[in-house]
Amino acid sequence: MFNIDNFLHKDMLPGSKKWDGFPAFNFVGGHNDEELVPIKDLENAARKVILENGKILGKYNYTGPLGYLPLRKFVTKKLKQGAKMDCSDEEVLIVSGSLQALDLVNETLLKEGDTVIIEESSYGGVFTRLKQMKVNIKGIPVQEDGMDLSILEETLITLKNQGIFPRYIYTIPTIQNPTGTVMPENKRVDLIKLAKRFNVPIFEDDCYADLIWGEERPPSIRALDDSGRVIYCGTFSKSIAPGLRVGYLVADWAVLSRVLPYKTDAGSGGLEQMVLAEYCEQHFFEHLKTLNKQLEKKSLIMCEALDKYFGNTIEYEKPIGGIYIWISFPEYVDTSLLYSHAMESGVAINPGVEWSIEKESNKKMRLCFANPIQSEIENGIKALAVICQKQFGVPVNIANLN
Repeated sequence: MFNIDNFLHKDMLPGSKKWDGFPAFNFVGGHNDEELVPIKDLENAARKVILENGKILGKYNYTGPLGYLPLRKFVTKKLKQGAKMDCSDEEVLIVSGSLQALDLVNETLLKEGDTVIIEESSYGGVFTRLKQMKVNIKGIPVQEDGMDLSILEETLITLKNQGIFPRYIYTIPTIQNPTGTVMPENKRVDLIKLAKRFNVPIFEDDCYADLIWGEERPPSIRALDDSGRVIYCGTFSKSIAPGLRVGYLVADWAVLSRVLPYKTDAGSGGLEQMVLAEYCEQHFFEHLKTLNKQLEKKSLIMCEALDKYFGNTIEYEKPIGGIYIWISFPEYVDTSLLYSHAMESGVAINPGVEWSIEKESNKKMRLCFANPIQSEIENGIKALAVICQKQFGVPVNIANLN
């Protein structure tokens, strides 16, 4: 029998396990509320674009390699209204989800041995990719209002004295993943000043910025910059549906012209772009209001369940946007072990070590509240509390178990 293992290099990634379905209580990933996927309006949009413009699917990149022009035009409109950003459709590249945006920027700017500055707690996919590329990561703590700029300045000075020039500063300034923090406008301006002083690009990931209800959304960092050093990415995955793998990268043409040669997939899916362009022009902003109202409601349901079953044995901030809650346990709770035991009982959580390189990441946990229905949130958190108590004695008593 043929054995593929004989043909694999020693540093290959481990093989995948066969998927056996979602767990009963699924608090992981970037899944959103299935009931709020705008199925009927997407159906109408799909029917219209296929009947009126379906023939353009006979060509790759019908309106050019940057992506479907009507969708790029809507992105500029959306960014003007939400992020206070002025950009042209020639500064927008449509990509297959924000992960592809990340990969394209990395391919353009990084090679083995380079150094990147990133928030200590951040999107797990970023850590994974940087480690695979054998890039050095310098982590900056996340405060209640985003990246700690004093530590960032110290880090930049130290690196400069060592003759090391970071390739970029990666930040999620609005509804940070996983902490949920929002960097205020004045701090964004200060970040730009630091980037200019040390001549470092900024990679701004704004994937959750549309999902905000607790305060006004600040202007994007790119909107506040006048030097062209900010590369910006966003997505429709969180606002419309994760299954629609459509995102966008925004940068000056001098940057996009160097990124574009690495996009060798013959273009992101044309039908998805056409449907989104038609749908969004008519419905996006109203849909966002409905979605955020429901996400706020679900976040409160999860907070109530956490308070009910864990009491004061955990710490967290109530979300003001996004789809996650970032939770801290006492030091003697190891969330990686908790993850393993919870999975055996059908409860899926994200242990902190997957989303953070800070020293205490093993006592952190990220929970997604967007996808489960109310009863699943309630019963899942209850089940998690029972498992945690059995393994670590936390919480000591579950007063509301029955």
